[in-house]
Amino acid sequence: MGATEDLTKDDFLGGKIAIWQPKRGYRAGVDPVILAASVAAKSGQSVLELGCGVGTASLCLAARVPDLQITGVEVQPEYAALAQRNADENALPLTVVRADLRALPTELRQERFDHVIMNPPYFDRTAGTASDDTGKDIAFAGDTPLQAWLDVGARRVGPRGYLTLIQRMERLPEVLDALAGRLGAIIVRPIAGRTHRAPELFLLQARQEGKTPFRMAPTLIMHAGETHQGDQESYTQEVACVLRNGAELPIWS
Repeated sequence: MGATEDLTKDDFLGGKIAIWQPKRGYRAGVDPVILAASVAAKSGQSVLELGCGVGTASLCLAARVPDLQITGVEVQPEYAALAQRNADENALPLTVVRADLRALPTELRQERFDHVIMNPPYFDRTAGTASDDTGKDIAFAGDTPLQAWLDVGARRVGPRGYLTLIQRMERLPEVLDALAGRLGAIIVRPIAGRTHRAPELFLLQARQEGKTPFRMAPTLIMHAGETHQGDQESYTQEVACVLRNGAELPIWS
């Protein structure tokens, strides 16, 4: 990977940023953009993204909030290189560290961040068959348990800092169990494709030293209408503003 013929350059946020990514394998879509929009970061703060892939979430966040200090960790060398290339070509402040999140470099293990964000693999490796494409397999399942992602993420959240993630709804019990006694003020926002459909994903925000009781936010509806209507775009106004204009998407609204 790396040759131009193996890559596509795709616009995000209505053309505010352009992302190189592989033609085959894992390709960033809507989920990292939604994740980035839900992070309540402020200028001057520090951000760590675990499993940054080609950098989509971090760069979408950097495009919305100026003057952030963002570090991305990515285990796959080809994706890490693309993430740094994307940051450099978009002139956005992302420093990419190629490392397994379970074996972070010493300097990262000694640092804590205002925000830790992640889009962990959605599927349990023990419950499925590995993909023939390594990049896709690591992105969708991988060999790092969800518990490890959350353990590392919680450790890197600084005082009064936030952990924000997106994940499949059936894994919510695992996430809550892993964070119990470690982070508080947990807010969960379900994400459903359409009205009257069960949520398939959720956003979660938790805070270091947070004392507010658990809250379930109103469901984010991705598409208008009850059924798919051909090829025309059907995103709700709220989601369209995020995807096309880089708008913020508060996890509690």
